[in-house]
Amino acid sequence: MGRITAQLGSQLSHVGLDGRRHDDRPPALVLVGHGSRHPQTLATVKALRERMRELRPELTVRLGHIEIDAPLLPDTLARLAREGVGEAVLVPLLLSRGFHVKHDLPAAARATSLRTRIAEPLGEHPLLIEALYERLIEAGWPGEGRMTAHLRRSGAVVLAAAGSRDPESAAGTRRIAGLLSERLGVPVVAAYACAAAPAVPAAVRALAARGRHRVAIASCFTAPGRFAASAAKAAPWIASAPLGTHPAVARLLLHRYDEALRTPTSTTAHLRLVPA
Repeated sequence: MGRITAQLGSQLSHVGLDGRRHDDRPPALVLVGHGSRHPQTLATVKALRERMRELRPELTVRLGHIEIDAPLLPDTLARLAREGVGEAVLVPLLLSRGFHVKHDLPAAARATSLRTRIAEPLGEHPLLIEALYERLIEAGWPGEGRMTAHLRRSGAVVLAAAGSRDPESAAGTRRIAGLLSERLGVPVVAAYACAAAPAVPAAVRALAARGRHRVAIASCFTAPGRFAASAAKAAPWIASAPLGTHPAVARLLLHRYDEALRTPTSTTAHLRLVPA
């Protein structure tokens, strides 16, 4: 009886004198994945969600997918609404501002009764560069102080990404490649698994034509899948693992959530895209 009374008291504490529910909890974070038929993708995204929950235990962190995998984003938003959550931030587990960020997420936000904000995708941020760099080190790229003069002359990296027909997405991927090049001290060329040029094998050949025969593939994919596997097969030397559950990725997603909350918005605004 005491436990039931405590639970009822907790629920009533979120209801005002006018009978309306109020909630002093921070807005829910909805991690938005693309969805994939690859068996490891969903498990990886779920593990990343758990890492985020460990870093910020006070947050409600839920998962929603654009397609294929359950739960789909509209179902996640509907469940939050049924639970009495009033506000959510959609945080895309995507690399750049392509079609999904510009169209699918706003459409889902307009269709829900929740107050929503959409955070920026991972994008060209130092935490993303840290994750890409450390994945390359794990694959065999020489770490700090071990870079040889020969590798500086003959080495290069292909930054392999999914690809998009949206020019803003391609420009973002090229900026990520530029930042990674500064970190590594060798040329880094952006290439794509589909929808954009150059393809990963073509980028490898182009680098070889410039005398860069020691080429690594940096896997700029959020989880294992068909695109990551095909990019790795094109590696003449080493290929890094996808970003996966790297701690820097979890911290970056939480940073994008915080950015979204710091963006001014009126009480009547239903949706606000956060500037980069």
